[in-house]
Amino acid sequence: MHKLDWELYLLPFEQAVEEIKVKLKNIRNELRKRKEHSPIEFVTGRVKSIPSIYNKANRLQFPIDENICWELRDIAGIRIICQFIDDIPAVVEMIRQRSDMRIYLEKDYVSKPKESGYRGYHLAVEYPLMTARGQVTIPVEIQIRTLGMNFWATIEHSLNYKYEGLIPSAIRQRLIEAAKASYKLDSEMNNIREEIKEAQVEFTAQEVPMESLISLVELDLDLDAAQAAEDDGTTTEGTKTKDDER
Repeated sequence: MHKLDWELYLLPFEQAVEEIKVKLKNIRNELRKRKEHSPIEFVTGRVKSIPSIYNKANRLQFPIDENICWELRDIAGIRIICQFIDDIPAVVEMIRQRSDMRIYLEKDYVSKPKESGYRGYHLAVEYPLMTARGQVTIPVEIQIRTLGMNFWATIEHSLNYKYEGLIPSAIRQRLIEAAKASYKLDSEMNNIREEIKEAQVEFTAQEVPMESLISLVELDLDLDAAQAAEDDGTTTEGTKTKDDER
């Protein structure tokens, strides 16, 4: 087995991540310009680091060769963040309708969360990519989460890293309870999503002149300065107050 040239091997994955990010952001921007609700709040992406590839491959006992990307499926990763739970199936349907990628595996961790409390919707897609040497098809994992799900997952990931995958049981249990609380908040927001959408449309429709924004900032700064002066017993000009003179 020849040794992989990782720089060349990962190159198409980097290209795929950038292309998909642009395509999804364009959908979001078009919907917003049409004054329609976008189920896509923001999009991020990454290519798995070489040490992470080795760690996962060794853990799952996969050989490191040309096919490792199809074994792991997540060397190229896209994350789509939504405002509401109901936005998740809308995004999934958007991807199903696309002709430039094909879903070959779905995992619904929204309605059926992992034991850890994690929620999210995962898609494994085949993405055809044009390279200098012709078209290649590579696997890309797309994770779809709400803001709340993503916040919880980020914290859980950090704790897993800190404790090297062995999070103390007490903290693990608190994480599970936090996941339940986060999903309850997501559900409540989802129940009033129409009112939230209307409020957001009204808010963004108001064009506030830049001069007004600058005035508000200056007013806040003046108030902060006045409060600080009151706290340390000086005026905003730095002179002593009458109480100090007594």
